[in-house]
Amino acid sequence: MSHHVTLMSRVDCHACEQAKADLERICGELGVPWEVQDVDADRELRAEYGDRVPVILVDGEEHGYWSVEEDRLRAALR
Repeated sequence: MSHHVTLMSRVDCHACEQAKADLERICGELGVPWEVQDVDADRELRAEYGDRVPVILVDGEEHGYWSVEEDRLRAALR
């Protein structure tokens, strides 16, 4: 089964940059495609995720927020 990871992020967010680095490493190792979406670029995204960024979505479903839980993410992507 193929998975896809999305990082809901914003500019100038230290926690978002850390999550991005974590996802780049983990998804790169596992060969899982991933993308970054700026919550501030869309009013609905900002309303939904704005107070909790970074938010990690796996296959469009919320997986976690504020930090990447590596073991849990790897298990979800297997």
